[in-house]
Amino acid sequence: MAAARRPLLTATAAGTLLAALWFVPSANATDESAGASGAQSQQVTTTVDTTAVDTASGPRLADTGAGVDTTPYLIGGTALLGIGAAFVSYSVRRTDALSA
Repeated sequence: MAAARRPLLTATAAGTLLAALWFVPSANATDESAGASGAQSQQVTTTVDTTAVDTASGPRLADTGAGVDTTPYLIGGTALLGIGAAFVSYSVRRTDALSA
């Protein structure tokens, strides 16, 4: 009975995660004045210095400075990848031990 319940719990957890990620806002690097309406468009145009904007090259992304330090993200991603691989290998060994 427990073996039939495990895929249901996995599917429920995956569905819950996808539903939670549905509400995460997305960050789009687009020109806001083109798609903005009414008051938002006026506010954007009044705060932008028109002498510094090069209209020939089109919309530009924000200047983020000298660079972003991505070392913590690389270390964290590598660690999580290693933990996931360890869980997969552990479960394969456990399944082989139970079937033998």
